[in-house]
Amino acid sequence: MTASSIVTPTEVFKIIDSTDPQRFADLLTADASLTFANNPPMVGTDAIVAGCGYFYGTIKALRHTIRNEWHQGDDTIVELSVTYDRLDGQTVTIPVVSVWSTTDNGLIDDYRVYFDLAPVYA
Repeated sequence: MTASSIVTPTEVFKIIDSTDPQRFADLLTADASLTFANNPPMVGTDAIVAGCGYFYGTIKALRHTIRNEWHQGDDTIVELSVTYDRLDGQTVTIPVVSVWSTTDNGLIDDYRVYFDLAPVYA
């Protein structure tokens, strides 16, 4: 079993959908990097918790639906549809790709999310 299979994508996205940034941080190494769209990477769990907490405050909820996933050693790539419940009561679904790498202990050390959030805030 590779490290990437220790925490499954289904479990990762269930935690993300909980909108509890500390639960997400529990999946990460202390010096992990999170790159969110075209923003500079957040490095370290404190920065990631703060950044995710800020993002969660701009939406009511989100739900990830896995379309495809690929695993290569300790790397995982997941194609998703993500539905966002906006603060104005509208719902928007957008395509997303998430990519992460894990260490030998199964913790994520590099997490990248590729998407266009413009429809969520339009």
